[in-house]
Parts: sequence; structure tokens; C-alpha cells
Amino acid sequence: MPSTTPFSRRGVLAALLLPLALWAGTAQAADLAEIKKRGYLVVVTEDDFKPFEFIKDGKPAGFNHEMVDALRKYAPFEIRQEILPWPGILAGVATGKYDIAISAILMTKERTQSLDFSSPIADATHYYVKRKDDSSIKSIKDLNGKTVGVQTGSAFLSRLPELQAMLAKDGGKIGKVVEYASYPEAYQDLALKRTDYVINTVINLKALAAEKPAVFELGQAVSGNAYPAWAMKKGNTDLQKFMNEFIAAQKANGVMPALQKKWFGESFNLPVSYTPTN
Repeated sequence: MPSTTPFSRRGVLAALLLPLALWAGTAQAADLAEIKKRGYLVVVTEDDFKPFEFIKDGKPAGFNHEMVDALRKYAPFEIRQEILPWPGILAGVATGKYDIAISAILMTKERTQSLDFSSPIADATHYYVKRKDDSSIKSIKDLNGKTVGVQTGSAFLSRLPELQAMLAKDGGKIGKVVEYASYPEAYQDLALKRTDYVINTVINLKALAAEKPAVFELGQAVSGNAYPAWAMKKGNTDLQKFMNEFIAAQKANGVMPALQKKWFGESFNLPVSYTPTN
């Protein structure tokens, strides 16, 4: 069931981390030397976040799953992959249950306090999507007071002030925020007119609008630049360096740009590193 939250809600990530934080002292993410010694890396990916990672016909699909396949060819050790729903993934990495989350994780200032990130893997500025037949929304100012759907734990919850500032220019404000366990649930409620718009990354919303053009229509940007990357436990610098070298190699050999083109419709000129300010 979706939950509602006021605009001022804070600490979503902290709430997700709390249950696992109680046993964090007993779980240690392996550093690169330990991973090489034991012979495997434990990777976790999400199960329902098109086009980055999802399940199709019972098999994993999407950009990150194909990057995991490339990692299997590159790494001198076994890659053991677990595919899970979004809630708990960040906590599992932060507490050492998994070595790395190869998922579309937006880098935020809050998340960098408990996680280290790889180089960015895509451009993921946030946009809104609306129903195709909703003529009441033509631009950002028309979002004033309307109900928005987002995923629980979404990085955009920490960037809502950006949208609030945009609306405030015309005397508007954000309406009710409804949180969902997964984005497909949020899209379903939007189609059923239970919400007025949904916010997600431009890549995901482009894929949604292309898949269901009679139902959904892509809107405009509601945040500044944002980049997803892969997350590791804070301080695991050797593993972070290894993953960045892997990403650099996949850029150089053309694999990563080709996969971006395949899954996102375009390749990106991305920064090697990024320090979020939001």
C-alpha cells in the first residue's frame, strides 16, 4: 500500500538503514584483497527499475545486468549476484551484507555519508510524467497543489526543495506526496487517476512513455543534474578504485556507450567523479 508524506519529511534513508544498523558491527564488507582471496564478489541488483534493471520472462534484463555480465568477463574472481526489491538494498551494502550494489543509485549528499560510489553510469536528472489525457498539466507551474507519486527511499525526496522553489516563483507549492514500494505501483496509480504526476529519472520516464505512449506523457525537468552510480560500503576504497577502472575500461572498449545507447537511447559524456551538493 502506498503511504503519504508531507513535504517536510526527512531522514528516509536513515529509516531504511535503521533495522540493519543494529547488526552492522557483525557484518563487514570485504575489501578487494579479501574478495580476491575468497574468490568472489557479492553483487546486489534491483528487480524492477526499467531500463536499468528488471526481470523479463523470468530472466534479468537491463543496462546494469549487462554491465554485470561484462564484469564477469573482466574480474579475476567470481561474481555472485542477488536480485532484490529496492527497500533494503542500500542498508545491505552500508552494513556489509553485500559488497556492492550495481543498481541505478542516485548520488546524494546524505547517501555519501554512509556509502562510497563508483563513477557515474548515466545522466539521471529528475522529470515528471503525467497522464496523456490530463490537459490540466502543461508545464511545471501547473503542478501546484497536485498529488505526486514517488518511490519510498527515492533520492528525489531530498531534492523536493528544488521543485518547491520552481513552484514558488508562481506562488505555488507542492501538494500531497505519496510514496510507493516500487515505481510500477506509482505508475499504476497515476494511470488510475489516484495521483496527478510521478517523478523519476528522465531515463526511466522516457522508457515508460515509449512503452505506453497512449497512457503517459513526459513532462519537464524538476531538478538540477543528477547522476546514478554503484554503491559500496564507506571506506572500501580499493574496491571503489577497481570498479572505476572497470567502468573506464568499458568506456574505452565501447561496451558501456553501446549499452547506454541500447537501453537509454543515447550515450553520455559523464564526469569521472561527482560530489553531490544536495
